[in-house]
Amino acid sequence: MEITGNIIRVLPEKSGEGRNGPWRKLDFIMETGGEYPKKVCISVWGDRIDQFALKEGERVTAAVNIESREFNERWYTDVKAWKITRDAADIPGDQGSAPMGAPPPFDAPPPTEEPPGMEEDDLPF
Repeated sequence: MEITGNIIRVLPEKSGEGRNGPWRKLDFIMETGGEYPKKVCISVWGDRIDQFALKEGERVTAAVNIESREFNERWYTDVKAWKITRDAADIPGDQGSAPMGAPPPFDAPPPTEEPPGMEEDDLPF
């Protein structure tokens, strides 16, 4: 699932030690657009914190996983970002090219004519 909006707040990073070793977590608040904008708290874990380098005011699209879990008869929902794409207008020096990390557009070569003497049913095997 993807959510697009503006980052309105980046919360302080949290870290700790778990049974699987050290962990890092960064939460940010994104406000969606549209007639009825919503605020969504999204988490980024581990090395992706440094990779994404989020800043307040940026317009981004976050690819997220949503998961709920139960603890003591209460339900908690996590929205975890696994990919962030910045709006082309927010990338310095960018003139409307593909988003960060996107492959260049593929231009297929023009169709070629078959060599003379090749029939449609002529197969080399």
